[in-house]
Amino acid sequence: MARTGAIDYGRAVKYFLLLDFIKGFGLGMKYFFAPKHTLNYPHEKGPLSPRFRGEHALRRYPNGEERCIACKLCEAVCPAQAITIDAEPREDGSRRTTRYDIDMTKCIYCGFCQEACPVDAIVEGPNFEFSVETREELFYTKEKLLQNGDRWEAEIARNLELDAPYR
Repeated sequence: MARTGAIDYGRAVKYFLLLDFIKGFGLGMKYFFAPKHTLNYPHEKGPLSPRFRGEHALRRYPNGEERCIACKLCEAVCPAQAITIDAEPREDGSRRTTRYDIDMTKCIYCGFCQEACPVDAIVEGPNFEFSVETREELFYTKEKLLQNGDRWEAEIARNLELDAPYR
């Protein structure tokens, strides 16, 4: 049994010599002199995951024809109801979109539209650096989405290829 009122000399020595303070100061100095992990952002960029969900894009086939077949699965699965599609049949019997709009002010970047698309037409690309000055610029039309797809096609294709084993 421990005696009550007894002095714990080991604990008293730790307090008197400030050992906890010295250990904390040593740890701080270790990180002070270690190499820094900070990036100079506009000039240096960190790695992005192939599954990163950024700005939306509509892709084209290598022959230049748009991939979207107007199945409207992305519109149906969108929990925020941010996608609006109008379609009409063409002379050859296939369907293509006449209107493909995404209201980015509603979009929650869940990626359901990308997962639902059977032909990988709508994807969320690697671009996270998109800012606008007015709210109207966040209403993406089919032309804007196709421009994004043309601009980021190489990186989008590479990311889809890297992600293919997990789909």
